[in-house]
Amino acid sequence: MRNGDGSGGLRVYDERMFASLALFLVASSAPQQPPFDFDAAWANAAKALHTGCEAAGVVGGSLMFVHGDKVLGFEAHGFADRDGKRAVDRDTIFHWASCTKTFTGIAVMQLRDRGKLRLDQPIFDFVPELRAVHDPLGQLKKITLQHLMTHSAGFRSPTWPWGGDKPWHPHEPTEWSQLVAMMPYTEIEFAAGSKFSYSNPGIVFLGRAIEQLSGDDYEVYMEKNVLRPLGMSRSYFDLTPYHLQRHRSHSYEVGKAGGAAEDLGPDFDTGITVSNGGLNAPLGDMARYLAFLLAAVPPGSDAANVLARESIESMWQPVLPMSANAKDHIGLCFFVQDRGGTRFASHTGGQRAFVTFFYVHPASGTGALGAFNTSTAGPVMTQLRTLCMETLSLPMKP
Repeated sequence: MRNGDGSGGLRVYDERMFASLALFLVASSAPQQPPFDFDAAWANAAKALHTGCEAAGVVGGSLMFVHGDKVLGFEAHGFADRDGKRAVDRDTIFHWASCTKTFTGIAVMQLRDRGKLRLDQPIFDFVPELRAVHDPLGQLKKITLQHLMTHSAGFRSPTWPWGGDKPWHPHEPTEWSQLVAMMPYTEIEFAAGSKFSYSNPGIVFLGRAIEQLSGDDYEVYMEKNVLRPLGMSRSYFDLTPYHLQRHRSHSYEVGKAGGAAEDLGPDFDTGITVSNGGLNAPLGDMARYLAFLLAAVPPGSDAANVLARESIESMWQPVLPMSANAKDHIGLCFFVQDRGGTRFASHTGGQRAFVTFFYVHPASGTGALGAFNTSTAGPVMTQLRTLCMETLSLPMKP
């Protein structure tokens, strides 16, 4: 259509065509990002697993990458049992150490959602034995469940206030009475909520609260309310059931002087600290856990009803910085990391020479997990976690 002078409409049309052509030419001349090649990226991660483990003298380890409830990549390295020549495979059961803390956090949130507790409730309500703790700052009755979940309650990091360095010492206190006996030798070191300071005893106190409120031992509560509904049928706490012993990985300690890694055997007892680091599981079971965290379970299923979505996501809100650069924060029993403008929720573990990690990346619906059975694997774990975040998860974000 033309304007009254017979030219205006045509001029507008020409101008629009020119503008569109200009935009097309600019877009065409801009450098184009190559399409994401998952297979190549995963091959690079798998290669890094093998080269890293070989360089660090890691006896055995494995790496898995998931998208929702689908396993996109799995790679295994070395031996679960070096002397028996049993290779690491998908069925190998590793000890997940402090990754257990996230399961304990989920149990606390379950009890919160059922009206059994409040996150701002003092831990003293559930663990009155804490009255024996040295409290120079007058903080004891101000310490809440949330302070424990965010490692900001003021308690020390190790379970033991002393010892634990002799071969005849228990690996961890085996009974609650032993931990209570150490309370007069325990000090509240800073004001509750004032800073992050990683604390194993704090999570043990949460485990005690779960037992007091539920009437179940911690392991029984977790089996009934978390592991079973998630379908983690080969996961358990502490000593390995007989029918799973053929899958259990040994762990290997490399001394400060180096040399051959010492075989520590397959099993050990985390005792009363089970809520802090007692979980054992194959990577396939842990992938079910990640699918739950990523909301990749059928609506209305037992897994979907483990914890409300809103409650899960609230655990990933940053509460306190974990380091001076403020990139990493502590949420409610989860580490919260911002990378590429998006959020990762994660945890790591290290105990009796096992080294583990997992993360979920809700923005891409992906996650990764890795487990190693040798004390020297820490740097390998860190490298692989970063590699998966940067070269697999972030490129898969829509």
